[in-house]
Amino acid sequence: MNSGENRVLTEDRVKALLRDYGIPTTDFSVLKSPEDLKGIEMEFPVALKVCSSDILHKTDVGGVRLNIMDMEELEDELSNFMKKFPGEKFIVEKMEPQGVEMIAGLVNDPSFGMSIMVGMGGIFAEIYKDVSFRLAPIKERDAEEMIDELEAGELFSGFRGMELDRKAMVDMLLKLSNIGMDFPSINQMDLNPVFVYADGIKVVDAKMIKN
Repeated sequence: MNSGENRVLTEDRVKALLRDYGIPTTDFSVLKSPEDLKGIEMEFPVALKVCSSDILHKTDVGGVRLNIMDMEELEDELSNFMKKFPGEKFIVEKMEPQGVEMIAGLVNDPSFGMSIMVGMGGIFAEIYKDVSFRLAPIKERDAEEMIDELEAGELFSGFRGMELDRKAMVDMLLKLSNIGMDFPSINQMDLNPVFVYADGIKVVDAKMIKN
């Protein structure tokens, strides 16, 4: 997708915005050349991703490489990516422990205005379409109700002994609501996946399109 007038924000910019609002996301570094790897301290395994305002769906164009195990492999993969995506920048980030995958985000509907959504994430997001919406701004009660409306909401109620941090999810939804109110130029923001743990959450991938 072409960015037009920078309508698509790069992943690093979206994650920086999330950090500003206290939403936990990955530890990443931005790379523009092999020299940028010098002096970077990172814990392997890592992921390498193309970071471009012209590429909205990185996986579809082969722009994501997971589970890179050491610096030599990272250097090789970065070299391959630089040939495949000339002139672009890249993100390298520590692989996060697998959590339950959720999706959350904002949608600026032409008729209703800024809405916030939450649902089942990962590869199942488009299959099951298990999502809940509210008009922003929302309050804590609204966020709680959104989670309860989901089929996947049972996961937050001790399903098969599973423990998930419901409070952290509610807090994230409230902060997303604040972002939506503070930035009415947002057309769409997708946080997918959001890894949910027994203690905390982590936004692994993030996309944003401006009007």
